[in-house]
This record gives sequence, structure tokens and C-alpha cells, in this order.
Amino acid sequence: MTASTQFKRSPLAMALLGILHLEPMHPYAIQRRIKEWGKDKVVNVSQRAALYKTIGRLQDAGLVAVRETGRDQQYPERTVYAITEAGRAACGAWLADMIGDPRNEYPEFPAALSFLMLLGPDGARIELERRAQSLRTKLAEMTADAEQAAAMALPRVVMLEDEYLRAITEAESRWLEGVIADLTAGTLTWSWESLAPHHDTYPETS
Repeated sequence: MTASTQFKRSPLAMALLGILHLEPMHPYAIQRRIKEWGKDKVVNVSQRAALYKTIGRLQDAGLVAVRETGRDQQYPERTVYAITEAGRAACGAWLADMIGDPRNEYPEFPAALSFLMLLGPDGARIELERRAQSLRTKLAEMTADAEQAAAMALPRVVMLEDEYLRAITEAESRWLEGVIADLTAGTLTWSWESLAPHHDTYPETS
């Protein structure tokens, strides 16, 4: 088994290979390109240290290689990286797997929902209403971004992640409004007394 096949993929590693698939770049330019294209909505590039660490791991695995090291008057020494043939193959395989095979990514919100009862009905309603308001604000921003993309006549394929995020956010917003309505109406409620008989009861799973 080679280092490239042992490499544990991540959204950041995939994005780095995707950017380098287009042209060789130094890490700062990669980070800037990801932000300019708005891909930082789906890939966390806020920590420069994490970006450099991931590039180092990609290099150790033979997926990227140093193209050149340069220096000018404005910037310190910068290493330009290029994707290797092994990196191109890995990027294609990762994309196929990440798109075609759903994975349980363990996001925070469902984990918190599994213990929502601890807040009590009133506390749960307050926090869900706060989340719903945040989602409404986010949806307004997404609508503005979509209108800007349409005005720029950007190809749909480069905006699919925005389209997906908007659809997911709209669906979550509708679901939240329904749960909040049930909490407000009292059709969804609980107490410690009502939960007590179920403390040791779990649904069977196959």
C-alpha cells in the first residue's frame, strides 16, 4: 500500500488538489483563490496553519510536488506546488466517492437535537426560534448571492454547492417552523415525569 492510498482525505485536501489541478500555486494564492471563488463556504481555509499542514501531508503522500521556490521584494520566500499524476488520480477518486457515497458526517445540530429535552419545551422553543431567525438571514444572503451569480452569467456547474446549500437551508427552515409551531401550540411538549419511564428504553435498530 502506497502513501497516496493511505492518505486520509478531507474536504480541504480535496479542494487543494482541485485548485492545483488547474495550475501550480503557492499556498497563499490557493487560499485566496478558494475565498475569491466563494468555496470557503464549504471548505474551511480560515486557518493558514491547517492549510500548510495539509499541503505537507499531500507532498509526503506524493500527491503534490514542489514546482519552484521564488522570492520578490513584496513577499517572503514562497514555494509553488503542482499536482502530480498520482494527485490527479486521487482527486478524481475522492470526488467520485464523496459525491456518490453518502457518509454520516456527524454535524453538531442533530447531535444537539438528540438532547433537546434537557432545555425544556420553553427553552427549546426559544433556541429554535433563534436558529430559525439566523436561517432566514442566511437565506436572504443566499438569494442575493444567487442573483449576483445570475447577473454575472456564471455557469451553473460552478455554483452547484451554493444551490445545494440553499436547498438544504430552505428545507431546514421549513422543518424548524413546523417544530416551533408545535412547541407553541403545546402539541410537542414533555416533562421529566413523562420522560422518566423511557430513560432505559432505546429504539431497536437493524
